[in-house]
Amino acid sequence: MSRILYIKASPRTGRSYSVAVADAFIESYRQSHEGDKIETIDLFQKKLPAFDLAAVTAKYKVIHTEQHTAQDKQIWAEVVSVIDEFKSADKYVMAVPMWNFSIPYRLKQYIDVIVQPGQTFAVGADGNYEGLVKGKPVFIVYSRGGEYVPGTAGEAFDFQKRYLDLILGFIGFRDIRFVTVEPTLNGGPDVAKQKRAEAIEKATQMAKKF
Repeated sequence: MSRILYIKASPRTGRSYSVAVADAFIESYRQSHEGDKIETIDLFQKKLPAFDLAAVTAKYKVIHTEQHTAQDKQIWAEVVSVIDEFKSADKYVMAVPMWNFSIPYRLKQYIDVIVQPGQTFAVGADGNYEGLVKGKPVFIVYSRGGEYVPGTAGEAFDFQKRYLDLILGFIGFRDIRFVTVEPTLNGGPDVAKQKRAEAIEKATQMAKKF
């Protein structure tokens, strides 16, 4: 039995294109993988640790085994708890809209919490990095109001997929699958509806072999 972690990075719930397609993927997966466990994290509802001065201070005191207080230990334990929840999954599904050519701030906060040395990546004696989250697939639904097709002028503005490819690869992911819904605004409502339907059909099929 596999454990799926479904990460929603959109606050729009019923109006979200990325969530609609990811939900369809999850439902198709559920039907074709009976017995697997699916857990959902809504990043706009989940309480995430603030990675502020207190957390940064606690991090370096604890990981470098420097003298630290009980409060430092508790603050760092809250961060590690989120990381452990993330690492405990066998497969991942993400719904990610484009915000200002990149990702929503709550997803960036989540990434800043989970990407930690000794937890999701390591630094070797030679100074090279090694991702520690290995052998696990991730399926991502991207939605964009405009079009950012590879090979076009719009591609230069895409810091959404480019960033997630980089950071997920950095912590060890090699099997990164995706579907993109675009444009959801620039082409008008009829085009958006068509693109949504096409993405749902593709995601539904991909889920069967995930």
